[in-house]
Amino acid sequence: MSTIISPEGSLEILSQQEVNRLHRTSQTGLHDLLRRCALAVLNCGNPTDDSVALLEAYKDFDIEVLQQDRGIRLKLTNAPADAFVDGRMIRGIREHLSSILRDIVYVYNEIQHHNRFDLTTGEGTTNAVFHILRKAGALKPGRDPSLVVCWGGHSISREEYEYTKDVGYHLGLRDLDICTGCGPGAMKGPMKGANVAHAKQRRKEGRYLGVSEPGIIAAEAPNPIVNELVVMPDIEKRLEAFVRLGHGIIVFPGGVGTAEEILYLLGILLHPGNQDISYPLVFTGPESAKEYFEKIDEFLVYTLGEEIRRYYTIITGDPVSVARTMREGIDRVAESRRERQDAFYFHWRLNIAREFQAPFEPTHEAMRALALHRNQPTHELAANLRRAFSGIVAGNVKEQGIRAIEAHGPFVLTAEPELMRRLDELLTSFVAQGRMKLDGQPYTPCYVLK
Repeated sequence: MSTIISPEGSLEILSQQEVNRLHRTSQTGLHDLLRRCALAVLNCGNPTDDSVALLEAYKDFDIEVLQQDRGIRLKLTNAPADAFVDGRMIRGIREHLSSILRDIVYVYNEIQHHNRFDLTTGEGTTNAVFHILRKAGALKPGRDPSLVVCWGGHSISREEYEYTKDVGYHLGLRDLDICTGCGPGAMKGPMKGANVAHAKQRRKEGRYLGVSEPGIIAAEAPNPIVNELVVMPDIEKRLEAFVRLGHGIIVFPGGVGTAEEILYLLGILLHPGNQDISYPLVFTGPESAKEYFEKIDEFLVYTLGEEIRRYYTIITGDPVSVARTMREGIDRVAESRRERQDAFYFHWRLNIAREFQAPFEPTHEAMRALALHRNQPTHELAANLRRAFSGIVAGNVKEQGIRAIEAHGPFVLTAEPELMRRLDELLTSFVAQGRMKLDGQPYTPCYVLK
């Protein structure tokens, strides 16, 4: 379907200079990125995690930014028909499309290529993350801590999905909001449950915040419940946005992407400068997920040491206990930040080492060169393991990673023997449990371990 629409949200009112800049950018190399992300949003509801297949199915789709005196309009050519009802675009999809434009095109000009932000430094990177979130309206001053970040797989069983809804429901009953990676599975379930609970509690301003990045949004298109969408420039800034926005984190069963997120957060909490930081972290799933979390726990203890267990709590089969634990933890966060006079809406005091901020490009050379051994500080090992999992995610679902695997074969990871054995065991369990692909599609590993 082809149409012309007006964006909705923070791009409705723009200066003439901003309009000119947006119009020029749409005609540069950013156009292809904008096209791919827009197509993913318009294709919301299609259970695919293959960005290349999606692009092949809609070869003739295009998006163009049109300049007008009153601002800008978007011209869509051969867009998916499911995004429309009786010829009009569904409002939620139009909002998400506007967020895509704001964060990919506008942020490209104002953040990534602006002298105010030195993205080679930790301070400059954190400032950039702050400004992107502020522009998106994701920072909410004057509200008590309530934002629970929920991580987990997009490819999960029905039982696990229903469990995420139950947890979200009990979080919502306790006036807690939800932030996820915005996609299906464990990213949708908590929002759906909390949405019902908020309606019961007559909570009119419930937040369902989705945070994504361009390389993965095609695999995790925003689910319909997301009422705030932010697209960060890369995976590292996406992860930093999660931990600085959130007041507590819940981890549901997932695959390599979830393992990446766990290692990112634990690597940060292990930093000596964060020893006094209060940050509730709960691993949870139905009773059937007990073995899954035992394997995660064993891998974390072997790689990061026995003391790592003090940073998280494992609860299975008890959504009420999860919600109570998180509510109590967030109350402690509120008390701690009041004592230190810290902001509730953005966690400035959290120390994030540079190895967790610098973008990692998962090339074959970079993956082979990762230092996967225990003869290094634990937070540095966590950073390298996080990069390894990030590369596997890229090879699984991101267009650039998929095409690199097609051209040069699987990524090669090398590590000390015992660590490699445990890593192999963990990844093999993810494959066996169907956590690498949606709808039971056969999985061909994008990596080899040597």
